Amino acid sequence: SIATMLQFPGEVQINDDRTVHVVPRVAGVAESVLVSTGQSVKKGQPLAVFSSQMISEQRSALQTAQKRLSLASTIYQREKTLWEQKITAEQDYLQALQALREAEIAVDNAQQKLSAVGVILTNNASTGNLNRFELRAPYDGLVVERNLSVGEAVKEDTPIFTISDLSTVWAEVHLPAKDLPHVRVGAKVTLRATAFEAQTTGTVAFVGALVGELTRMAKALIVLANPQGAWRPGLFVNVEVKASEVQVPLAIDVDAIQTLGTQQVVFVRTDNAFVAHPVKLGLNDGKRVEVLEGLAAGD
Repeated sequence: SIATMLQFPGEVQINDDRTVHVVPRVAGVAESVLVSTGQSVKKGQPLAVFSSQMISEQRSALQTAQKRLSLASTIYQREKTLWEQKITAEQDYLQALQALREAEIAVDNAQQKLSAVGVILTNNASTGNLNRFELRAPYDGLVVERNLSVGEAVKEDTPIFTISDLSTVWAEVHLPAKDLPHVRVGAKVTLRATAFEAQTTGTVAFVGALVGELTRMAKALIVLANPQGAWRPGLFVNVEVKASEVQVPLAIDVDAIQTLGTQQVVFVRTDNAFVAHPVKLGLNDGKRVEVLEGLAAGD
């Protein structure tokens, strides 16, 4: 049984599903940049420090809300004690309770606004400068692009870092229309590096539904594990896909084929020597090769 293999050229790319373009989410000025291109980062690691008027205003609003909450809590406790002792009317107690609830909502609202832009809240909101905040990595990965310098003013939607998790990468290949029936989503394929001796197995994750008008090819993406980082984006690979299996009457190991001059031969054992037999070969899957002429079964 010989598998017919199809081979396509491809290129390793970053996994877009595990790549993020980091934006500050608030306008500000970079006070320091803590990472550089090519550096590995962990989730939560500071990438840069900014100063921002918006952050200062939101922290001030949070402090104000917290002080009002403290005052409302004190008044509520006093009114509750007086009401329980029948000294004040229930209406005063209910008004103090309402003021306390409103103050709690105001504090929660101010905290949510800061959390939405990535500010880590502490028990003491007044710690450090009110306008200073740290931009942190969303997950483990590699800084593949950095567009920020110290002192640079940026807007809230400016992409300043690109971080990619390279523990998995994609290989992009373009398939001729005639070969599309042989490549299915979920199928296992073999990838071999062209620059050095290495191979791995990947899984077809996507096969394009459209064929290019000029190229008459469709794009496919193959996901492969990259725990050691050997499969770097930009590396060229050959992708081997098993198209079908064919039963042949006679086959031998590929290692048995030798070349003498311009002929392909197989050495057949006799009683006291080895004799070179020229052979005509057929299908080849890299492990076994079909023999059309030159050998008989049992040789």
